[in-house]
Amino acid sequence: MSDNTTADHTGRIAELLAAHPWVARARPAPDGGVQVVPHPYAVTAVPEPGPLLREHLEQWTEVYEWVYETAEGRHADDLDLSGWRASDTGAPLPESHMRDWVERTVELVLDRRPRRLLELGCGTGLLAHRLHPHLDGYVGTDVAQVAVDRLGDAGLPRSAFVRAAAHETAAPGVRDAMDAVFGPGTLPDCVLLNSVTQCFPDLAYLTAVLHGALSAVADGGTVIVGDNRHSGLLLDHFERLERARDPEADDTTIATRAAAAAAADEELSFSPAAVAAAVAAQPRPVRMSVHARTMAADTELTRYRYDVVLRVGPSAGGRETRRVRRTPWHGLRGSDTRATLRGALGAGPVVVHGIPNALLCDAPGAVTPYALREALEGIDAAVLLDVADPRLLAVAAPADRAPAAADVAMPSGPAAHEPFPVFVRRRLPEVLRDHLRRAEPATSPPAITVVDGGEDGRS
Repeated sequence: MSDNTTADHTGRIAELLAAHPWVARARPAPDGGVQVVPHPYAVTAVPEPGPLLREHLEQWTEVYEWVYETAEGRHADDLDLSGWRASDTGAPLPESHMRDWVERTVELVLDRRPRRLLELGCGTGLLAHRLHPHLDGYVGTDVAQVAVDRLGDAGLPRSAFVRAAAHETAAPGVRDAMDAVFGPGTLPDCVLLNSVTQCFPDLAYLTAVLHGALSAVADGGTVIVGDNRHSGLLLDHFERLERARDPEADDTTIATRAAAAAAADEELSFSPAAVAAAVAAQPRPVRMSVHARTMAADTELTRYRYDVVLRVGPSAGGRETRRVRRTPWHGLRGSDTRATLRGALGAGPVVVHGIPNALLCDAPGAVTPYALREALEGIDAAVLLDVADPRLLAVAAPADRAPAAADVAMPSGPAAHEPFPVFVRRRLPEVLRDHLRRAEPATSPPAITVVDGGEDGRS
């Protein structure tokens, strides 16, 4: 085939691909293949997920339907740990650690004193079983029908369970369940998403879910986004995994492998700055605080994850935070963490900041989040994550004076690792090759590469 004939053929293929509704633009590539730009319709998160984004969500639905159906980690009706495995060994995470994980999340929620709670992504009911006795009403949603059915059959008082995705807070089924449990037209005073954001495709979808949750909660209520993977610690996580797999490898090799693994990671991770940006345009005031995970065991769930609490409504303006004194840890630290903290917090409101996290760095005065929680027993205080540096911790007393993210300098640099672009680069060519086989069965499809078209849709 001559060069002109090949160019004509590739041009014809590009025209066929450009006609596909998931493609904004297609053109021949220098290597003889075709470059395509995804159509915004296919990858959008609002007002409804586009077809490629829906496929990404549906693959996680299939995963969890299978995980919950097999129920390999089911210890009891209220302790189904199916799917909870360590990244380094693949072994189930210890039951004692997972009980601690659950208890810390329940504590975080109940400290907000909710009465009506909507949980998006309730899973096997680890939290539902423990929260509902303290509430006037609980509604849980999940994408896995098997989980919804089991929880519905459990007969938890003043509770309802609905099959729905995290972005479907306004869906009729969810609204009907809230009307039945909370009362007609009554809003929840707490919306909870715990350990679900890692399954989200990108920040656009996270933003859509957060906007839905904030719209659903009553004035004065809270939205809690718990157990989030921190993008600022993603390389640390994979370097630790690579070092465990190959203890004798040199640092350069470990760093190269970790960077490749992080780039290919199939779960969403993001910084608190991404959450702050997502909620910045809300019509009601939103005050955001960032909390460390304080479990006793040193695992990836303690090292690399954090919680966000969003207080919503007129009372969340945050003016009171200006009166909170800030004290650096390096000027206080002593051999007795409990005594040091008690002395520093006695003249509150105060935030003690710059505390090195001993799980992540070897620095003078380093303390684990768990040690801080233990030292604060009996004190009205909260263990926080430094918004600008995830390797640092802080303590706020009283707990409700945790500094708002708006009052703290945000870091620069990437706010997230998003798995969706990798999914699109893999999945869209598969769809388009099938499209070509149907359109021109005798034609051998060329290589198809997905490229970023920029805001104007041009490659």
